[in-house]
Amino acid sequence: MDVSRFKAEVLPLKNKLYRFALGIVKDEELAKDVVQECMIKVWEKRSDIELVQNLEAWCMQITRNKALDKLRSKHVKKTDLFEVELDTRKERDTPYVVAERGDLMVRIKGLIADLPNRQREVMQLRDIEGFSYKEIADMLEIDINLVKTNLFRARRKLKESLMKVDAYGL
Repeated sequence: MDVSRFKAEVLPLKNKLYRFALGIVKDEELAKDVVQECMIKVWEKRSDIELVQNLEAWCMQITRNKALDKLRSKHVKKTDLFEVELDTRKERDTPYVVAERGDLMVRIKGLIADLPNRQREVMQLRDIEGFSYKEIADMLEIDINLVKTNLFRARRKLKESLMKVDAYGL
């Protein structure tokens, strides 16, 4: 792999890698470090790129491993799992709707943060990043049925938790 191919194929992945790393380490600066280390590793392994079937999945796997290594270190700062906008019509919303949406997002983020690690990773990769089941299975090095099971359980737990809170009016 030469520099031009690296720029054309690997660099466009950096934003996805960053969002994925941020979902794991929950710190913006640490996520940037993880992506930088991933890019360095990909460049160092450029001679092996021809053996890789799915470059994006391989980069995601490297990012995941680097992010988990960072989490294992003793200096990790926690921030939000991800930032999601429910609606782009902010200028037409009343303050009540904006506040309600904000409260809902805080609740959802908290519920997602409480999910087991594997369920949280699978949910982020599928529902936030939009990867296919096969790509997620390759990235996380697990069976595709396990991906589907974890995603189903994560979604069910979120739905039940939201319905429970709404049913009690909390």
